[in-house]
Parts: sequence; structure tokens; C-alpha cells
Amino acid sequence: MRVVVIFHLVVSLGACFCASNHTNTVQENPIVTVNEGKLRGSMKTLLDRTPYYSFKGIPYAQPPIGELRFRAPLPPKPWQGIRDALEHGPVCPQYDTTISQFVEGSEDCLFVNIYTKSLQKNAKIPVMVYIHGGSFMSGSGDSDTYGPEYLFLHNVILVTLNYRLEALGFLCLDTPEVPGNAGIKDQVLALRWIKRNIAKFGGDPDNITIFGESSGAGAVTYHMLSPMSKGLFHKVIAQSGTAIADWAIGKDAVNRAFRSGKVLGKETNDKGELLAYFRSLPAINLANLTSKTSTAEENLRGLPEYFVPVVEKKFDGVEPFMTEDPVDAVLAKKYNNMPLLIGYNSAEGLIMLEYQLKKAEFMNKHPSYFIPREIAEKVEEQKLKSFGDRVKSFYVGNKSLSNDTAIEIINMQTDIHFGYNTHRFIQFYKDKDTPVYMYRFDYETDLNVVKNSIGLRHMKGACHADDLFYLFYNEFNKDYYNGQEKLREIVFKLTKLWTDFARTGNPTPDGSLGITWKPYSISKREYMKLNEQFSSGQYAERERIEFWDQLYCEAGRPCMNNKKCNL
Repeated sequence: MRVVVIFHLVVSLGACFCASNHTNTVQENPIVTVNEGKLRGSMKTLLDRTPYYSFKGIPYAQPPIGELRFRAPLPPKPWQGIRDALEHGPVCPQYDTTISQFVEGSEDCLFVNIYTKSLQKNAKIPVMVYIHGGSFMSGSGDSDTYGPEYLFLHNVILVTLNYRLEALGFLCLDTPEVPGNAGIKDQVLALRWIKRNIAKFGGDPDNITIFGESSGAGAVTYHMLSPMSKGLFHKVIAQSGTAIADWAIGKDAVNRAFRSGKVLGKETNDKGELLAYFRSLPAINLANLTSKTSTAEENLRGLPEYFVPVVEKKFDGVEPFMTEDPVDAVLAKKYNNMPLLIGYNSAEGLIMLEYQLKKAEFMNKHPSYFIPREIAEKVEEQKLKSFGDRVKSFYVGNKSLSNDTAIEIINMQTDIHFGYNTHRFIQFYKDKDTPVYMYRFDYETDLNVVKNSIGLRHMKGACHADDLFYLFYNEFNKDYYNGQEKLREIVFKLTKLWTDFARTGNPTPDGSLGITWKPYSISKREYMKLNEQFSSGQYAERERIEFWDQLYCEAGRPCMNNKKCNL
């Protein structure tokens, strides 16, 4: 009965599994030939019994083991015979912060997963490549979290991927052998593989959208700025993150590498000796170094994300991913210009509330630690203290940070880590010829899995990562989705916005949802309020965003309204 109800909903909403995509005979165990050899996939069924094809655990690189540990990935080697692509490959070694446990996985973890409703080479279906979040230190592209069923209410192909995490992916020694950014170079190689092979799965290699959430959003906006990624994709969706956020830019990477050696038992000043030691260790020993190498300052300021993309030194014969600060790069218009859909959730800071309340007594006395690193490293101590006092006063007035000011704490954390730098990135990126669509996600339903699971259902707004459970089908949301028609309607509408953008570069190209999403302009700063009403607005959180812009200006950092700064 449940399947029948869902089938009728999909039909009534106009979801079309076009016949032209299924004229080929359905294959129980389809064989696809890619550049490296033959792959055997499997046939799966969607919620309405429509068939689709799944190819999991496809290697896009050689295993980065032994001497290849920490290096840029190498293309995969061909294989003989037919390789099964029936199950996910191992996840990359990591400390999973969501369960507070080490996950050993395997260093042989560089795989893509492809889900498609057609295997016709001329189908030219729009391709959506998802890059997972997890602070660059945990997660994978596996379907237990990122199932394709919701996006497959519309005609797209979904590709997910793994990439090396934390120290294994982002160790930097400022040497030709370990210049940094191996994990994001994994993503580049995956995109190159997809570009070469996706037509064999029915995909259009000239219509690829990359999208990601949190650190995944930081990654996709990094790819917009990197010459290494040029030509590999055509549109970008960035959810709750940008490359210019404090937490997305690595600092002091070499010293962190030596601190990592020390906590693991190797105290040395020699980079070669340190590298040899790191390569001698089991991979899982290199996980959770973020917490083990944090300084006292880092424990108080910003988010705990330190093994992240860095600005690379230039070396002969080494292709760099990024050689200048991402803020400078986007200001100088050194980016791959393309349509962008970008935004954040209305109450991102909900996920940080418990931690902020635990240290509220300290922060009441030392609010200067609310100031982002980008500012803190540029101003003298007295000015930093003044800035901190202004932040506290702006959000809570004469009150203290406490349970009584929880909403204000949530707003502050949302603005510091997500809201302001989303606005800032758009203002720096936008030009008259580039369509940008901004949103503010504000749904509050049973699909707000993160907010509800941390016991904050009673609080207003959408928590960090809540949006994922409206886009991907998984064990956490399937019972709610299957049991509530209202939620199925919401999921259909949201995934239509995302997939229409992937298809056309415009989230509302045909008006079929009864709305027109206006592109962002520098003067009006239009955005879409994503909630049950779907309404347009101008300049989200204006007073709060302009407060932070003034601080950045006064600190001498690039800001949105330089002419308004009182330097």
C-alpha cells in the first residue's frame, strides 16, 4: 500500500521517468565498458518500482598507499575481465565525529558511485556530482547517507565519491613531495574520470553540476577558483559553506605536521625524516590529529577544522591546486565563471549551541574569541578586545551568554561561520553576466533530522546539515518520507529546484512550481526563502551581515562595502 501511495504522488506531481530513457532493455546485471575495462553493475528499483542502475566502488585512482601516501593521486590502471561494481568500496580511514569512533576503512578508498536511469550513450542526462561534507575529516559518498531516490524524482544522474581525509588528505610539508591538498586533488581526478566516462552511463559530459554541503560546499567553491579544475564542470551548488570561510583555509600547516609527528611519537625537525615516519604508520594512526594538534588559541577560536585545503608553494613539475589565498583569487576574478546556486540554513548555529553554552562563562569574560582568525591575525590585542565586546553587545546587549540568550548565540554562530561569508563570496564573485541564485533554507519538519536528533526540535529554524535529508534518501528519513504525503511534496519541490538548476542553470525555468526565483543582483541582493511558502526577499539578515562587514573593513580585510568603512 505504501508503494502505491508514493507512486500516485509522483504521478500527480508530474514526475516523468521519460520513456525515451528506457527504450533500452532493462538489464539485471548491466555491463558498461569504461576506459579502464568492463564494469558489472546492478539493477535497483525506486520507490515507485521504476528501475535504475547502480555502479558502486569504481576506482578513479590508483590506491594511494606506500610511497603514494600524501601524494597527488595517479589515474587508475586498467583491469582484465569484468570488475564487479555491486558494492561500495571501503571508506577512507577516519575519525567519525558523528559517532565519536575511529573507522579504519582502507587507504584503497578512492572510488566513485554512479546511479542512472539509462545506459544509452546518447541519452545526455544532466549529471550531478556530490562532494560530501564532514569537516574534511570524516564521511564518504556511500548511499547509506546519500541515496539517489529523491533526486531521481527528476531526470538526472547522481555521482558520489570518496576522497582522502584529514592528515592523509591534507598534510602539507611545503615540499614537492607533499605540497598539500592531496584530498582535493583526489576530487579533481574523480571529476576528470567522470568527464571521460559518464557518457557511457547515459550522462552528458557537457552538463555536469558539482554540489556539496559544509566542507563539501567549501570544496566545490574551491574548484571554481582552481585552474586544475577548469573545464571539468559547468554549474555549482554550494550549501552552507564557501572557500573563503575561516574554517576552509589551512594555516600554519607545516608546524601542524611537526606537532602531529610529536604526538605520534616522532620528534624531529627534518621533513624527510618526518615523512618517512608518517609513511611507516598504520593509516588509522593518522586519524583524529585535528584534536591532538590543536593549540590553546585554536581550542577557543573558530571551528576545529585544520587539515583542510592550503595555499600551495610552487614547485617545478608539480601541478598545484591553489597558489593564492581564495579571498584574493575571487576578488581578482580568477575563477571558472559559471552559474551558481548558493545559500545557508536559517539556524546553522543550532549544531554548536550545546558547546557554546558549555563555555559561555569563559566567553562572557573573553568575547574576543568570537572574532574569526582572518581578523584576529591582522589586528592588535586592544582592537581585538574591542571587536569582541562589540560582538557580544550587538547580539545580547547587556545580557550574558546563557540559556536565556540561546537564540542570539545561534544567530551569532550562524553569521560567523556561514552567513557572512556566503554573502561576501557572492558579492565578490557576482558580475553582470553570471547568474547567481541565493537561498535561505528554513524548513521545519520531521526531515530536520539533525536538529531533532540533538533535542532541539522546539527551537526555530533549520540546523546545519538539515537540508541534506530533503535531498537524499536514507535510513534516517525514510520512515518520515514514506509516512507523510506533505513531506513527499516538499521533497519533490526542493529536488526539482536543484535538478532544474543542474539541467538549465536556472532553478525555476518553466514556472511549474508557481514561483520565479530571481537571480541575485549586487544592488538588491535577492534571495529565495526556502520554506513552505517559497517567497522572495532582499538582503537576508541585512543588519547582522553589515555589522560583520564593518568589522572586516576596520580590520583591513576585503569587505563588501569598502566605501562605508570608518578606517
